Amino acid sequence: MKKSILSILLLVPIMLLSQTNDVRKKVLMVVSSYGKDMGAVRPGYEFDEFSQAYLVFKANNLKVDVASPKGGKVEPDQYNKDKLYNQKLLEDQEALNLLNNTKPTTSVSAEDYDAIYIVGGKGAMFDLPFDPSLQDIILNLYNRENTVIASVCHGPAVFANVKNDDDYIIKDIALTGFTNVEEELFGKKWVKEFPFSLEDQLTSRGAIFQQTDFMLSKVVVSGKFVTGQNPFSTIKSAEAVVASLGLVPVERELYKDERSAYLIQDLLNKTKTLKWAEMELSKNETNYDVPLIAVYGYYKILSSAENEEGLIKGVELVELTAPYFFNENLQLLLAKTHMTLDNRERAKQIANELISKNLLKKEAEQLLVALN
Repeated sequence: MKKSILSILLLVPIMLLSQTNDVRKKVLMVVSSYGKDMGAVRPGYEFDEFSQAYLVFKANNLKVDVASPKGGKVEPDQYNKDKLYNQKLLEDQEALNLLNNTKPTTSVSAEDYDAIYIVGGKGAMFDLPFDPSLQDIILNLYNRENTVIASVCHGPAVFANVKNDDDYIIKDIALTGFTNVEEELFGKKWVKEFPFSLEDQLTSRGAIFQQTDFMLSKVVVSGKFVTGQNPFSTIKSAEAVVASLGLVPVERELYKDERSAYLIQDLLNKTKTLKWAEMELSKNETNYDVPLIAVYGYYKILSSAENEEGLIKGVELVELTAPYFFNENLQLLLAKTHMTLDNRERAKQIANELISKNLLKKEAEQLLVALN
């Protein structure tokens, strides 16, 4: 009798564990099948976005499957293997197995999943919107209760052709995705081959398109839809999926590039001061991706044209990083921008510094002639 009771008691933890596993929320991550030769021949999915979202889902005990239109092994665009989240993903054999053996969307039973998360990358523009099986999966989730439909960057392209009866499912839905401005700045290689402009197409389908400044975090939650604007919106969009499933996202350490993007955003939105940023970098420079901040300043200048406030913000970002990161082309642009802003003495100072270092000497000397 005692042995029987002991046996039952020993089975209780196993039974509870089994019950816990049974109620785990399930997320279907979808990636493009279009990529070839790491994006050199055809664009694929963004590995950074996959790794960041997958790690969030795993940390929050969600069960993840991965699907693609064709199934099997999928090809990402070229990516940086040294980034911490990519290192973690590359060390996760389960995740790699999922990417090497994706489920074809034709074999997916939508009823098995509580959420779908469409990973971006330019390949998503070419195959995901035209996959009828994927459209059926999304429509199933749309018509069921307590489900989440999520995407990031170019991932929202998948919504362009999904209808419920006569209406597109994104009609009157607030969402975001890779913007026209971001395409102009960063999408030049493939954008002319796109079947449509993402921002324009989603708007034409009745969506309420929202956005923030280029390559900064923006997540929109509208009904059961969760969308992220760009790669720097991935983690927050994945955490929004977790929250939308009724869970509390676990606390985590910020990645360097993520923290850097938030610093930029704080400066542009004026929620933090330039003085604060200077002190923060002086104390915690190793916690940031300083070249990323500098390059953002570069693109902010390029995108601002006659917008004086934008030019000033771009200059501030470049000069903020100057004690830790030097690039002669960036410094030359900085000098030219100071000239545009009529900060002639500062422009002369930068030009003279380039000449003294024998860097872009001819261009710097020409700038000095224009300043005198």
